[in-house]
Amino acid sequence: MPALEPESEYDVDIYTIIFLALAVFIFLRLRSVLGQRTGSERPPYDRAAPNVVQRTQDNSNVVPIPGTVIDQAPLAPAADAAPVADRWKGIAEAGTPLAQGLDAIVAQDSSFDPRHFLSGARSAYEMIVLAFANGDRRALKDLLSNEVYESFDAVIKDREKNEQKTETRFVSIDKAELVGAEARDKAAQLTVRFVSQMISVTRDKTGTIVDGTPDKVADITDVWTFARDTSSRDPNWKLVGTGSAS
Repeated sequence: MPALEPESEYDVDIYTIIFLALAVFIFLRLRSVLGQRTGSERPPYDRAAPNVVQRTQDNSNVVPIPGTVIDQAPLAPAADAAPVADRWKGIAEAGTPLAQGLDAIVAQDSSFDPRHFLSGARSAYEMIVLAFANGDRRALKDLLSNEVYESFDAVIKDREKNEQKTETRFVSIDKAELVGAEARDKAAQLTVRFVSQMISVTRDKTGTIVDGTPDKVADITDVWTFARDTSSRDPNWKLVGTGSAS
């Protein structure tokens, strides 16, 4: 039986070349999939750090939840991005005192968005009316200025003294429109006319009706003024004045 001859140098070189080629191929594939560092990568997300973006998004909620006040959307598009003539289209006529007041507010707070404000104001209007009817002082404190709260609280105390309860139910809020705007010394004020339909009745401790009609829908027009300090980090508006329109 003939002896086996050792592999030639050429056989060893061929296998070596094949293995090297395979290694280079695998390296290039891994590099294409995983990428390479360029020195401009973003730092890893730190879950322990404060979530600033989420906090900003939370402040931009259109409808305030119970116990909060109307908030200003910090990320709303700047109003001056639109042509001056169309800036307040659907909100105020160009050149009117209302439009000039809105311009002044935007000059102090470029994130101000009147449409976002009106959406929140509608919700706040309903919340305040119902909280007042129910004697919910905790909710009112967050929604009203100190002066308005004191006047509301005085009426609630009078009802409690006379052992009366008020029942109010909204049928609809037909309109919420801006009728006034002013910015002075970093204080912005917006006046809104609300047109609504509601049913309201007040009863004494025996259940006897002393005011209102339980089956009659009343047409109500209220003119309320909201304010906020545009230099403050607090984005919330509070009710600072109330009135009725004939």
